[in-house]
Amino acid sequence: MPDEPADHALGRSRGGFGTKLHLIVDGHGVPLAAAVSPGQAHESKALEPVLEAVRLRRPGRGRPRRRPRRLAGDKGYSYPRIRRYLRRRGIQAVIPTRKDQRRNPHFDKQTYRRRNVVERCVNWLKENRRVGTRHEKLAVNYLAMVQLAMIRRCLRLLDSSDRP
Repeated sequence: MPDEPADHALGRSRGGFGTKLHLIVDGHGVPLAAAVSPGQAHESKALEPVLEAVRLRRPGRGRPRRRPRRLAGDKGYSYPRIRRYLRRRGIQAVIPTRKDQRRNPHFDKQTYRRRNVVERCVNWLKENRRVGTRHEKLAVNYLAMVQLAMIRRCLRLLDSSDRP
């Protein structure tokens, strides 16, 4: 069982008092892993823990796959530390550069356009009332509600794929 953070993953941000939801989603909108952090915490600090939580079963035998081929993120993830972390693990970073950085000539715009799949999945998860309004006081309970919503999402995707 994960430890409860001292601040219960609550904090002030531009949007008010709240919690940030960090999500890893595959290319079809299936949620793979989630983490929560206080509202004032920067997104880049939560990337490594949520990426390490991903485990994909392989067909047949073998260890679970833990690394995606590509990772698309917004400009909030455009830091040399994150790019080094992804490069060391053999993950292609599809992250636009900020204004104060040198432009990346190898930036894949086509792949970046598919990042909306993540945004749509977050919006779908927040349609679940307990996730959208955060009724839970404890961060571990809120994360459990997020994981239940993720399971519902996976079941809905499986059900829709079985239909002709």
